[in-house]
Amino acid sequence: MTAAIFCYSRTGMETANRVKSLLPDTDAALYTIERFSAPGFLPIEKSVYGLEFSRRDALIFVGAAGIAVREIAPFVRDKRTDPAVLCIDERANFVIPLLSGHIGGANRLAIALANALDAVAAITTATDVNGKFAVDEFAARNGCAISDMRLAKVFAAEILERSLPLQSAFPVVSPLPGGVVFGNEGDLGLYIGCDEKSPFARTLRLIPKKLRVGVGCRRGTSEAAIEAAIRAVLAEHRLDLRAVSGVFSIELKKDEPGLLAACRKNGWPIRFYSAEQLRAVPGDFTRSEFVASVTGVDNVCERAALLGAEALLVRKTALGGVTVAAALEHWEVDFG
Repeated sequence: MTAAIFCYSRTGMETANRVKSLLPDTDAALYTIERFSAPGFLPIEKSVYGLEFSRRDALIFVGAAGIAVREIAPFVRDKRTDPAVLCIDERANFVIPLLSGHIGGANRLAIALANALDAVAAITTATDVNGKFAVDEFAARNGCAISDMRLAKVFAAEILERSLPLQSAFPVVSPLPGGVVFGNEGDLGLYIGCDEKSPFARTLRLIPKKLRVGVGCRRGTSEAAIEAAIRAVLAEHRLDLRAVSGVFSIELKKDEPGLLAACRKNGWPIRFYSAEQLRAVPGDFTRSEFVASVTGVDNVCERAALLGAEALLVRKTALGGVTVAAALEHWEVDFG
């Protein structure tokens, strides 16, 4: 995590240093006004607020909440991308998350700091104060994509009034949170999975990045052909593209321009395995003697997808000189 900590008095500087010491794994910059210039503190200039808002995971203001509100106001854009913003009074009695309480993690950070400072975390988000499930906070904490942010807002409002049903493609290993019940039908509900299943009239889907895509291709296959093949195969099996955790192939393809470009364009991490590693993967695979003669292993895409996964979902599919397979990683839903 990266953070910027702003303070405006000598007492505030002491608190700011305490806060920084409580974030040992954080790249944190300390700022104060010019009259209190001191080693370890950068000067606060008007332009610094926008700069740090755009590049930090969290902004922490030690001082009056009004200062924080005025300084961040011009830069607030979208709850999906805005950083966490917190305010702590200079004597560290209260820690107040002001922005991005759920997706940005401001609530979690406020609670952690308040516990360490022996302060009070002033949480104001409705789901939290009413003990109800915060779908956006869970999604952010578990790296899940949210299928529809507008529907997520409806879900957050409705769960304050009634219990909503849940279905999950992954095992649920903890008690259900407030406002959530297991159910198979309803006008509004939550589905957790990598596929596009919609069991409810209005289904809000949480999509964990647990889908491994194995790829093989002919030498010189274009970026467009590789991307099109991956998209087509996932679409055919109603697997959400946002569930892709990475693309996997054989080391022979580590300098394949089209494959590298397709992954770079879509933000897919890519990893390559040796033929020996792929041969060691247990299972029943679609064999190809030709592929074995070229690569040293009878199947690249299925074996690469399954290495480190739990189950093969999509067997080898060939499209335009590209072979694609998909496998599901092990994951458990823990609401704790």
